[in-house]
Amino acid sequence: MSQKNIYQKMNETVEFIQRKWSIKPDIGLILGSGLGSIADSVENPTVIPYAEIPHFHGTAIEGHAGKMILGKLNGISVVFLQGRFHRYEGYSMEEVVFPTRAICGLGIQTLILTNAAGGINTLYRPGDLMLISDHLNLMGDNPLKGRNMTELGPRFPDLSEAYSQNCLKVLQQTATELDIPIHQGIYAGLLGPTYETPAEVRMLRTFGADAVGMSTVPESIAANHLGVRVAGISCITNLAAGLSSVKLSHQEVMETSQVSVGKIKKIIISAIPRLTHQKVATL
Repeated sequence: MSQKNIYQKMNETVEFIQRKWSIKPDIGLILGSGLGSIADSVENPTVIPYAEIPHFHGTAIEGHAGKMILGKLNGISVVFLQGRFHRYEGYSMEEVVFPTRAICGLGIQTLILTNAAGGINTLYRPGDLMLISDHLNLMGDNPLKGRNMTELGPRFPDLSEAYSQNCLKVLQQTATELDIPIHQGIYAGLLGPTYETPAEVRMLRTFGADAVGMSTVPESIAANHLGVRVAGISCITNLAAGLSSVKLSHQEVMETSQVSVGKIKKIIISAIPRLTHQKVATL
């Protein structure tokens, strides 16, 4: 994907989606491994397979359906991405964040990122949820590298609030009211696709990470660049290497995600009207 054509391609994609569903969504959600069923609650959904969307690709990872879903959720206009692209699949960073840029281009004010993550904090257990308060970009790459396009955002965007404190408060309050225990912590994004070694996990804990995964960070950066505020929720699907005698597997990730998906769904459905009614800057 040519850097000079990103903005043009984003507009082509937005125009295609708007022909399918003309309502401007307020909130976008990107669903991680095993969490796609959260979108099942969307009312009167318009479903668009990624393969039909200009400049998208199909997904190849289990637990990522590869569909865009638009509709109403608890009275709020939303757009879901069921599945994401990953740098470890061989995509460039531009391709990884293109779907994020596309739904931001639809006019969303808030982007909620979900993922499956390994627990580094020794207080975490499989099935726990973590609100992302900040991240560590340890992927060795950045979606904003290269020539900056001022149509998308500034050359040096501020990330002092990469995850909106207002959103964090709303999600925390909602979880408390629903009596759903939830942590707040720092997410470390690594390239993958290998799971981390025990030595790497000890290093990440020294760095201050509470959970680790292979996504989310590029999407957060791209959305912030576009002026869209971001919230993040991690499903702790396993203990990171060295913290458990069980060998790590994607099957374990999928199974634990299914246990936690109901809790995430309850929080999101209850929280989105409050997130929508908060005052936010418009693009």
